[in-house]
Amino acid sequence: MPADSAEERLSKLLAVTDTTLTRLDAEKQQAELLDRIRLVLDADTVTVLVHEQASDYLVAEVARGLEEEVRQGVRVPIGAGFAGSVAARRHPVLLERVDESTVANPILWQKGVRTMLGVPLLSGDRLLGVLHVGRLDDRPFSEIDAQVLSVAAERVTAAMLSATAAAERAAANLLERSLLPARFPVIEGLEFAGRYTPSEDRMIGGDWYDVFTLPSGALWLVTGDVAGHSLQAAVRMGRVKSALRAYALLGGGPAETLELTDRKVHHFEIDTMVTVICAVTRPPYDSFEICSAGHLPPVLAHPDRATSLVELKVGPPLGAVRDVRRVATEVEFLPGSLLALYTDGLVERRGESLDVGLDRLRNAIRIGPADQVCRETMQRLVADRVPADDIAMLAVRRPS
Repeated sequence: MPADSAEERLSKLLAVTDTTLTRLDAEKQQAELLDRIRLVLDADTVTVLVHEQASDYLVAEVARGLEEEVRQGVRVPIGAGFAGSVAARRHPVLLERVDESTVANPILWQKGVRTMLGVPLLSGDRLLGVLHVGRLDDRPFSEIDAQVLSVAAERVTAAMLSATAAAERAAANLLERSLLPARFPVIEGLEFAGRYTPSEDRMIGGDWYDVFTLPSGALWLVTGDVAGHSLQAAVRMGRVKSALRAYALLGGGPAETLELTDRKVHHFEIDTMVTVICAVTRPPYDSFEICSAGHLPPVLAHPDRATSLVELKVGPPLGAVRDVRRVATEVEFLPGSLLALYTDGLVERRGESLDVGLDRLRNAIRIGPADQVCRETMQRLVADRVPADDIAMLAVRRPS
C-alpha cells in the first residue's frame, strides 16, 4: 500500500461525509452526494438504482453522466448483469471489462464506460438498491475506491430513507385530507359531526369515516379500519372506500354492498384485512339498516332511553373469509336520537378488556348536538392521553 494511501483515504472519506450535507433537504443532499462521489472517485458516471420490491428489479432513479438510464426507465433484474450481481451478492463488485457479457444494460457500453465499481445500498438486512460508478478509460477502480464508495453508500442510503419518509409524510397529509369528507351532506332533519386523529407516531393508518347520499336519496354512514399503520395501509383504505361507494351505487343494502366489496378485497387486495360498518337510512330517516364486517357496534342514544350498544350479527372482516353471507339489522331512529360510529382506537387501551372500553364509551355519550357529542366524547375518552391507535368517530343526530 503506498505511503499516502491512508491520507488519501481520509481525504476522500471526509469529502463524502461532510456534515454540511445534513443541512440540505433530502433531494438536494442526494444530488450533492452524487456530484461529490463523481469528483472524489474521478468517475465519469454515477448512478443510483432502487430496488423495486414488488417486482424484484432494480430501477434507475438518479444519475450523473448516465442520465439516459433514468430517462429511459432502465430496469435490471436482481442477479442479472453488473448491478444485479451487486444486489444479489450484497458486497462491492469491481469490473474491469464492460460489454454485453458482463452488464445487462447496453447503455453502459454504448456510452463508452470501460471500468465500473458498484456497492449495495442496505438498510439493515433490507436491500434498497445499488450505487455504481464508471470510467470512460481503462483505469480500474481500487480497493480504496471501494471503501470510499461503501462509506458514500451509507450516506446515500440515509438520504434515500429521509427522502422516502418526507414523501410518505407529504402523501399521508394529502391522503388524510382527501379521504375524509370535506363537508357533510345537508339534509333537513339531520345533523352530522366527525373526528379523526392519528396514532401516537403521527403516521397515517387505515381508519376512516364516510358520509354520502345516493341518487335514490339513501344516506350512507361508514366507518372502517384497514389493518396496519403505514402509507400503504392508507392507500388500501382509499381503494376499499372507493369500491364500497361504487358498489353502493348499484342500489343494494349494506349487507349486499359489503359482500361485493369483500369479493374485491379478496381478489385485488391480497393479505388485506378490513373491518367496516355501514349504516343506511332513507327518507324519512326513521330507521337504519346496519351491517358490520368485524367492526365494533355503534352507540345509540335517546333522551328517554338508556344509551346502548346496538346489537348486531357481526360478520368477519373483509378479506378474512371468502363468500360470507352477511346480515343487516334494522334499528329504529326516533326523533331526538343520536347514532355514533367509531373505530377501535377510541375504546381500546393496552392491558384493559375491550368491554371496559365499550362501557366507558357508552357512559361518555350524552345526547346533544352532534358536534358537541363528538367534542365531549373525545374529551372524556381521550383527554390528554396520547392515542396509541388512530381514532375515527362519526355521529348523526335526528333532532326532536
